[in-house]
Amino acid sequence: MRTSSIRRSCAALAAVTSLALAVTACGGTTKSDVGKESGSAASAGKADPDAPTKKGLTVGFLPKQVNNPYFTTADKGGQKAVEGLGSTFKEVGPTSATDTSGQVSYVNTLTQQQVDAIAVSAQDPGALCTALKQAMRNGVKVVTYDSDTKTDCRNVFVSQAGAEDLGRTQIQLLAEQIGYKGEIAVLSAAQTATNQNLWIDYMKDELKDPKYKDVKLVKVAYGNDDAQQSFQQTQGLLQEYPKLAGIVSPTTVGIKAAAQYLSGSKYRGKVKLSGLGTPNDLRSYVKNGTVEAFELWDPAKLGELAGHVSVALASGQITGEEGQTFEAGELGTYTIGKDGVVDLGKPTVFDKDNIDDFDF
Repeated sequence: MRTSSIRRSCAALAAVTSLALAVTACGGTTKSDVGKESGSAASAGKADPDAPTKKGLTVGFLPKQVNNPYFTTADKGGQKAVEGLGSTFKEVGPTSATDTSGQVSYVNTLTQQQVDAIAVSAQDPGALCTALKQAMRNGVKVVTYDSDTKTDCRNVFVSQAGAEDLGRTQIQLLAEQIGYKGEIAVLSAAQTATNQNLWIDYMKDELKDPKYKDVKLVKVAYGNDDAQQSFQQTQGLLQEYPKLAGIVSPTTVGIKAAAQYLSGSKYRGKVKLSGLGTPNDLRSYVKNGTVEAFELWDPAKLGELAGHVSVALASGQITGEEGQTFEAGELGTYTIGKDGVVDLGKPTVFDKDNIDDFDF
């Protein structure tokens, strides 16, 4: 059973949208620890919070990977916001989650098409910077969502939650499940993924606390947000470390693949599994005892917030400076934080007691 402190630190998201789609991938930097170049590029120009919301804008969403259910869900949230504000939404992007050059090409194409704003989930923190800076020089507002670039390469970053919250609470959840004793491994996405590396850094820092003195991180494995690779990596971890007590997977593709492997093996219920997943993906594994508890945010709301930020920037209502506030429809009022970061909110912890209350 988790402590009340962990439950408080992982307070439930307000009003989770009902989504029929099972979300199967995630990736995103949280907080802008990635780039330390003296703040965001947002600080140019003046904001007019009373400026009318412009209509007829074009906002291009560029996810890490199209036809990926996680980003399909997130971008539908973006579409809801953009079209609801009277503007045009378009989605483009590579079919591979590691095609960085493809993302660069799409940024260049959107710039040439003279869109008003680009919302991009970056595969790499620096690779898109030249193209994004060129877009901004051409008057395009740049929002990153889910996975950030360096801070001077965009106007605002829409973050799922604080990187520290997500990194530390994943370790806290798993450690409680294994009784604060034993070997653990991380099953991550791509080795270059900004979000994964940030969270893993906070996981490692959390493990320095004396209460984890009997917990040993033995390996970080990479499944590249591919279901088959993640399944094989899980199998490999158990073969390499037969005494493994738990796995934490900060990617919804990874945790689902790991749950599939564990569920059909002798390790079900013995090797604990936690991380970032969706209720619809993991419901059956919670009910059959493979997974005890995990966490995530609502990806549709993440995309919706990115859509609102994109239109607010293009309307001149905000520039991305710290302290600016804006309205995001039914999501409420948000304040821009340090380095042009806007946090969606705290993650939710899901377990057998509440998992049937959610549908996404």
